[in-house]
Amino acid sequence: MERFRLVRVLRTLSSEIYLVWRDEQRIGQIDIHYTAASVQADVCLESPLDEPERDALLRQLDEDVVSSHLPSFDREQFIVTIFVGREIDSFNYPAEGDELEDS
Repeated sequence: MERFRLVRVLRTLSSEIYLVWRDEQRIGQIDIHYTAASVQADVCLESPLDEPERDALLRQLDEDVVSSHLPSFDREQFIVTIFVGREIDSFNYPAEGDELEDS
């Protein structure tokens, strides 16, 4: 079974962001939002995965990340939306008086 590398880049009290890697290639990003009874995940892939790969990724996400926060027997829903696209830009909004910097 294929294993993906999930690298957390941000965590708040109610959400997390993970980069998804296959070997040395970044293949996407996952934004996860937690409520008291459910979990919502947006999976943004940089190229399509076939159905077995998507299933493996979602199973790993549930086992390695989501269930540690809200186990399946404690949650009402785990809603996942999958997008396929590419990053076109990344930048940091400046504080007032600072110039915009590309990241």
